[in-house]
Amino acid sequence: MAGPNPTEARFPGVPTAEGHYESFYLKACAPDGSLGVWIRYTVHKPPGARPAGSVWITFFEAAADGPLAAKETVPEPRSDGGDWIRVGQARLADGVATGRAGDTEWDLRFGSEERPLIHLPADWMYHRRLPRTKLLSPVPAASFHGTLAVGGRSFSLDGWRGMVGHNWGAEHAERWIWLHGITAAGDWLDAAVGRVRVGPLTLPWIANGAVSVEGRRLPVRGAARIEESPDRCEFRFRGRDLSITGLASAPRRQLVAWMYADPRGSVHHAVNCSIADLSVAVEIGDEELRHLEVRGGGAYELGMRDTDHGVDLQPFYDG
Repeated sequence: MAGPNPTEARFPGVPTAEGHYESFYLKACAPDGSLGVWIRYTVHKPPGARPAGSVWITFFEAAADGPLAAKETVPEPRSDGGDWIRVGQARLADGVATGRAGDTEWDLRFGSEERPLIHLPADWMYHRRLPRTKLLSPVPAASFHGTLAVGGRSFSLDGWRGMVGHNWGAEHAERWIWLHGITAAGDWLDAAVGRVRVGPLTLPWIANGAVSVEGRRLPVRGAARIEESPDRCEFRFRGRDLSITGLASAPRRQLVAWMYADPRGSVHHAVNCSIADLSVAVEIGDEELRHLEVRGGGAYELGMRDTDHGVDLQPFYDG
């Protein structure tokens, strides 16, 4: 069975009767961690309905009181002519991300020497109904340049570091965590950790992703130990002769909260900071291979059913 195409949009092939969500997203941060941007190009399709497309943007500024966010929704998203996805005039393609939402506009270019990261452990998992959430990273470690206009100010993204991701499915995980960060030396972590519901049970945390140290990519897969809150996450991933432990944290004033709707109508809240601090220790056997420190340039996202997390929810319905 052929492996998944990381940049292929799935929504054009979804039957009308089925529900579907899909997201292409990017995260980019200034080298000093003072500024960051998180942009999503998404599709939401309830069963029996036509898909709607949205572009979402959150701009993070460490010196500000909190992030700035905007969203625009239009009918009939597309994926053709070389575009991975097009939502109105906003587009994401190989090395290009452009768009506008509210008074925020971006015109970005990105590049990478990294091959795509396929998170799930088997190719068949991308072709069958289960798991109901699929994810991968077309560009797990990217360099950006271009311009970003926010509220009358203009920023140059030359030298910013980040990633481009892609996920889709029929239903979000019951609870999830996303962690990402790149050091000045080019080491990086890209990991998704989820709990899924099976009938009345919610299964334990399972991690999928990778850490790259000195050019050596090590898979992150299997059971995870997690202690999480909206602004802090302690984590431990263990594999054969591999141990990854770490901490992601962010000031509460720098958190953004968005509503994510499943195609069939249930709702999660996703709390994100894309200028989070990330500290990761990677050990093989009893020897520490590398300690990754990302100050102000990491991503930490917590998705949950909880609504009492204390972060102001953005006034945009996902549906």
